[in-house]
Amino acid sequence: MKRFLPLLLACLFLLPLGCQQEQPQTEKPDLVKVSGRVMVPLEGAYIYIYQKGMDLYGPAMTVSKPTDAEGRFELSLPPGEYIAVARKRKNGEMAGPVLAGDNKSEFINLDLEAQPVQLTVVAPVKVGDERRLSTTLPAGKTGLSGTIRDAEGKPVAGARVHVYDHVQMSERPKFVSEKTGPDGRYLIYLPKGGTYYLAARDKFGGPPQIGDLYGRYDQGTIEPSAVVVKDGEILENIDITVTKVW
Repeated sequence: MKRFLPLLLACLFLLPLGCQQEQPQTEKPDLVKVSGRVMVPLEGAYIYIYQKGMDLYGPAMTVSKPTDAEGRFELSLPPGEYIAVARKRKNGEMAGPVLAGDNKSEFINLDLEAQPVQLTVVAPVKVGDERRLSTTLPAGKTGLSGTIRDAEGKPVAGARVHVYDHVQMSERPKFVSEKTGPDGRYLIYLPKGGTYYLAARDKFGGPPQIGDLYGRYDQGTIEPSAVVVKDGEILENIDITVTKVW
């Protein structure tokens, strides 16, 4: 009897394990296919997808590949409510303000469930509001201007200013400027006055990576310095120094 006791105890220990039911795995929802054409047809346009409540003029949740020669696009999204817009900039950039001569559609509400969605999008050419940097800044506008420089004080071309409304600057920027030119100057318009925090970088989207140029506007402090803008005022000489991330 004693020699069977260990075997009996082992069976009693394993019995509850065998009786346990497998927990059902939660399946991820199937993606919904969204496809269509941007007319005329328009080649090289992007479809920007925003979740409801996002800033429709800031970085999108996701962006499609550029449309082909027939204006066709395709992307897949989880079920939910979204807002889509087609944009094509003359300079070929994916980000930045839509200027005169660029193409932009109206905002399109998407309520995705299970069935694929087919869209025909019209993106006419924008007329007016040609923004150019000049020595004379427009009266009555609200915004910021300055120069982005490297550690040696030289102007940095191809960088953007990201504008945040909180000091942590941990979420998506509220506003993003156009790329700087050879003189490193930027001008960004804001919808209203307020307290803002600025960063400049040469890449767009995601956290700064090793080798990227990055810098925050500060006045010799550890934390970013606040920039207070009044309605109808363009603050000048808000300069930012960028260095390589290591």
